Amino acid sequence: MKFFKLPKPELKAKFQKVEQFSVQDLRIMYSIYEKYYENTSFDIFQHDFHKKTGAFIIRHPDTNRIVGFSTLMKCDIKAGDKTYHALFSGDTVIEKEFWGTRALQRAMYIYLITEKVKHPTEPVYWMLISKGFKTYLLLANNFFTYYPHFKGKNQRLSGIVDSYCRQYFSDYYDPASKILNFGNDYQPLKESVAPITEIMRSTNPKIKFFEERNPNWVQGTELPCVGEITWQEIAKYAQRFITKPISQGKLDALLANKTQSV
Repeated sequence: MKFFKLPKPELKAKFQKVEQFSVQDLRIMYSIYEKYYENTSFDIFQHDFHKKTGAFIIRHPDTNRIVGFSTLMKCDIKAGDKTYHALFSGDTVIEKEFWGTRALQRAMYIYLITEKVKHPTEPVYWMLISKGFKTYLLLANNFFTYYPHFKGKNQRLSGIVDSYCRQYFSDYYDPASKILNFGNDYQPLKESVAPITEIMRSTNPKIKFFEERNPNWVQGTELPCVGEITWQEIAKYAQRFITKPISQGKLDALLANKTQSV
């Protein structure tokens, strides 16, 4: 008799403001976070969290248990003589059994629309810093216009990266390599969480590119990135999301799990 594996439940995700989180919520979130990051503590986690605007919370539909989250901070970028609205994407952590879920992308897409409505005539920027390839893929698999691009596109956005790194991380930014190094007290990913294998390098050019641009990621160095949010981008993303039967993130997760179990 052949047994079929039941599909994973469709997760729920929504954005909550910082003041809507209880200490118990934060302790549950930290219990997930500490599984994947080194050199951390609840005090460090809580202090950093309260600097943010809020977080996307991912819950199990049957138990309502928190199984992941992605923090976010609203801010402005001063580039030249202009000031742009920006959204800084902080820590993104999801329980490994749910890697590849599209719940987070759906919630982010809805949130991006609401922010774009507030700034209809100018681009809005999505900023993130990537200490692991999965964070970079969150950008590269979901944005059409982003930097750094694995094919070398959108070089005009490099100035936005320079501007926000100098504005918010001036003590840690190397403009020559465009890498952030927060030192030995930082919280790197645990080595066993998302290693990059030779199969992944050879089959996924985005992962290969990430490692080439951030070769010391295992020590916690970060690759600063930016995605551009325009109405055209939002429309293209919606079309791709509806027509694609499976997310690229899920395909990447399947490959990662397969190669790590070999």
